[in-house]
Amino acid sequence: MLKRLAFASAMVSATLLSSGALARVTGFEIKASGPAFEGKVFGNAGVYERIDAIATFAVDPKSPRVANIVDIDKAPVNASGEIEFSTEVSILRPMSVAQRSPVLFYEVPNRGKNLSFMLLNRAASTGVPSAATDAGDGFLMNRGDTVVWSGWQTGLADDLLNLDLPILSGLSGQSREQFIFDEPGSVSAAALTYPAQDLDPSRATLTVRAKEADKPQQIEGLSFRYLNATEIEITRPPGMDAGAIYEFIYPAKDAVPAGLAFVATSDLISFLRGNEGHNAQNPLDGVKYTIGMGISQSGRFLRDLIYHGFNADEKGNKVFDGAIPHIAGSRKTFTNFRFAQPGRYSRQHEDHDYPGDQFPFTYAETSDQLSGKSGSILTACSSTETCPKIMHTDTSTEFWQARASLVTTSPDGKPLEMPDNVRLYFVAGAPHFNGWSAQSKDEAACTYPTNPLSAAPVMRALYVALADWVSENKAPPASRYPSLTDGTLVRLEDLKLPRIGGEIARPVFNELRVMDYASQPPARGKAYPVYLPAIDADGNPLGGVSMPFVKAPLGTYTGWNLRKEGFGKGELCSLTGTFIPFPKQPSDTDSRKSLSERYPDGKAYIAAVKAASEALVADGFMLPEDVGYVLDRAQEDIDAMNE
Repeated sequence: MLKRLAFASAMVSATLLSSGALARVTGFEIKASGPAFEGKVFGNAGVYERIDAIATFAVDPKSPRVANIVDIDKAPVNASGEIEFSTEVSILRPMSVAQRSPVLFYEVPNRGKNLSFMLLNRAASTGVPSAATDAGDGFLMNRGDTVVWSGWQTGLADDLLNLDLPILSGLSGQSREQFIFDEPGSVSAAALTYPAQDLDPSRATLTVRAKEADKPQQIEGLSFRYLNATEIEITRPPGMDAGAIYEFIYPAKDAVPAGLAFVATSDLISFLRGNEGHNAQNPLDGVKYTIGMGISQSGRFLRDLIYHGFNADEKGNKVFDGAIPHIAGSRKTFTNFRFAQPGRYSRQHEDHDYPGDQFPFTYAETSDQLSGKSGSILTACSSTETCPKIMHTDTSTEFWQARASLVTTSPDGKPLEMPDNVRLYFVAGAPHFNGWSAQSKDEAACTYPTNPLSAAPVMRALYVALADWVSENKAPPASRYPSLTDGTLVRLEDLKLPRIGGEIARPVFNELRVMDYASQPPARGKAYPVYLPAIDADGNPLGGVSMPFVKAPLGTYTGWNLRKEGFGKGELCSLTGTFIPFPKQPSDTDSRKSLSERYPDGKAYIAAVKAASEALVADGFMLPEDVGYVLDRAQEDIDAMNE
């Protein structure tokens, strides 16, 4: 992996644009290239090559296209009046020109990492692939698709994909950090996203609260000191458990125009797909269709990019033909803000009221009586006729932690109809994100064992369907997403949860309110109605794409888990979800049918999984070649339960 290049040195090789020019990519310096995956051959696509490069950009801060980027007017400019910046880029493509498909697949990195290979290639690595084992089963490679990543965040580790932006010198203001240590201790160190403007402790405040809904307080035994400009040491008060929330507000400096991340991503793909108006040599050829995928944080970024109008380049050409925002829920990102922190995202207990989750929530035009606003994620691209075809995919966790019901329900609680270019899919029962080989396990802070399901089999089929949709206009499967219309969305109080171990769990969800970010901490307004997927007698969700392991279950698979005693008891715990196996025999303390009542033996279970898999294949939600993978995993699971 390339080491991160400093902003100044990265600019040396750029071909600068004259003032007012429409071009955006001004240079593309290849730093390394050669065979990828140790020369492994992938079917008809053959050997892949990897290209690592630095893409440089110049943008006129007076361009209407960037008018809404926060602090764009405060960024330093060159002699031509343009802002210069750069990003790291990594590309994989078949070495043989004749074997390259016309599809460019771009993954928005998640905190500089590659998650798409875990989801689509059944791989384990999260880095830019290098070794033969990093290819997993070679799903994308066997298709011959070109795969691209580029940085959109600043300040990541050197071995991750970074974006270099100019610092806004002389600009200072309040920044807010939140820390939850989830481990015992009386003194803890905590890193700050931005350097403190000065180290006067009287200009900063530190508060603590046990749970998210509690009032932040400065209590006896709580204190802090600066270790340096980017790190503090917190003395934790006695009586606060490991899940306590510490909030630090301080005067910060060295902000960057973080919204230029949208420009960097948009213009790089515009350049690589061969759109006119750029000022560098394009290393790719034959690209006809572009698909963007973002997973979790990067799925929120992809929605944000479309929302801000950056699926159009400077000349008004479309950037992405298709987009898959995966596990984003109704949220966007904390990117286009002063002192942005794109890694933050709201959960019920953690980072609850950070920016990035306010209206609009969905792809249908709606009015919001609470905020007084109207619009949709697609308002900007609709006006320029540059909207991509969208497959929005969520798992169970997004309904509990990311208010996914607001994707399909208006703020006043009415069902919505999506535009023709949008499909919504709910991978029912799956947690936020898992690779294919995930296993249920205990987490220190969580009450229940984690949910081991992976959305991979469904997502592989949907990727193929989106590629066919953008290249052949072949209609994909109809949306499968919980709705008020068919009763598959309900209020929390209407969930009929099963009795397990003699108890009925009482989960909570991540409430959303209208927020006023004019002050730190922000002020909370009225709450939006949030709904959750209805469940069956086993506690498994309805209203979406039920994977074989949910259709023929071995237990209850949920998108929520709860924090246990000593870690903020009763709050939602992380994004891991829950798996609670069925009892092997009927039990007076469990309202769910036992395994013995469901499956006479292991063969009966495998047969049920096979039937569920074949039904998904028939409906377009699983590839025929993936049925074997699912059956192998089913056999492993039933063997483990019988041990």
